[in-house]
Amino acid sequence: MLALVDCNSCYASCEQIFRPDLRGLPVVVLSNNDGCVVARSKEAKVLGIPDLQPFFKIEHLLRKHGVRIFSSNYALYGDISHRVMTTLKQYSPEVEVYSIDEMFLDLHGLQESLSDYGQEIRQTLWRDIRMPVGVGIAPSKTLAKLANRAAKKIPKCEGVCVLDSPEKWQWLQRRTEVGDVWGVGRRLSKRLGPLGIKTAYDLAQANPKILRSHTNVNIERTIEELNGISCLSLEEQPPAKKQIYCTRSFGEKLTDLQPILQAVTLYASRAAEKLRAQDSLVKSVHVFLHTSPHEPHYYSRSTVVQTPYPTDDTRLIVQLVKRAITELFLQGHRFLKAGVGLVELIPRSLGQGDMFTAGQPTRSGETMQAIDQINQRFGRGTLFLGAEGINKKWKMRQEHRSPAYTTQWDQLPEITV
Repeated sequence: MLALVDCNSCYASCEQIFRPDLRGLPVVVLSNNDGCVVARSKEAKVLGIPDLQPFFKIEHLLRKHGVRIFSSNYALYGDISHRVMTTLKQYSPEVEVYSIDEMFLDLHGLQESLSDYGQEIRQTLWRDIRMPVGVGIAPSKTLAKLANRAAKKIPKCEGVCVLDSPEKWQWLQRRTEVGDVWGVGRRLSKRLGPLGIKTAYDLAQANPKILRSHTNVNIERTIEELNGISCLSLEEQPPAKKQIYCTRSFGEKLTDLQPILQAVTLYASRAAEKLRAQDSLVKSVHVFLHTSPHEPHYYSRSTVVQTPYPTDDTRLIVQLVKRAITELFLQGHRFLKAGVGLVELIPRSLGQGDMFTAGQPTRSGETMQAIDQINQRFGRGTLFLGAEGINKKWKMRQEHRSPAYTTQWDQLPEITV
């Protein structure tokens, strides 16, 4: 049996942890640059606050209902996620961190009641972290996803749903639209509809060989999973990313080259950090720059530049990115967004040079390692390239950002007795 533990409205719940006065009140979290609503507390959903809507379009609705508004605080969310995942590892020797707010646990060999075990997980996370979660338990990942959805939506489940027999998961499948099945989604469900497949149960009972000719090979695996046959094993070590992007909208539209150069220096630095974290090197870099598509004379350009050798050196990557942006920049436009993508990655073990091909100097790797260690110990941004600038007017808007409760000494929550 597998368990999927999923945080309820993760970002909104993180904001409520150090603000108990907000529990039971509607809360929303905005995306980068305070653009769209990306997380809603249960109370905000009840009010009918739509998801993924531009903030400026529904701000009046939020104010009308007294909804508490927060900008994204990724340092806080990342730290809370780490605490949740560390706690969950106590409940299984084999786990997979699926996302920032989801983890699969292998419960094979568990002797006690699955339902009681799920409730113990929920109660521990609430007691120790104040994070509400749903727990779905089933013999396959797809069914565990389905069970988790039921745990959150069916009050009688009390946050835990166990699908340990065909009768139970078929009952739920009959009441679940096929588009809500993990791995199907809206686009594929539109192709399944004309074939008479409307629910998860219809899909589970379908002939996989026939469906494969209309869709893809993955549909066979989904059908097996829906019938309780586990086809997806736990990935204890997530695979290395094939591409790494860092893109942001500017806090204000930029007409000068210099602040844009500062911004892409930061983006390249962030991407290089992630590159080193997964022990990879990059061979080519994608750089783009564009204005708002809603303004007249829309301007958008991009380019791909090759590195002289596979590298993870921030300084070299930044040098190439700045040169590319200088070529893409055109005077007279108000630029809204830029981005840096590391698009051709190889494992570090394959980046060894030979007598005919220059490789990355040893001292470059040592320098990057030292910078990463200092920033990990004393906080991101302790050491950074001067090309990022000091007064960063281009930084994205975060007008409703909560304090860094867990990562900054001067922003620790205060308790008044």
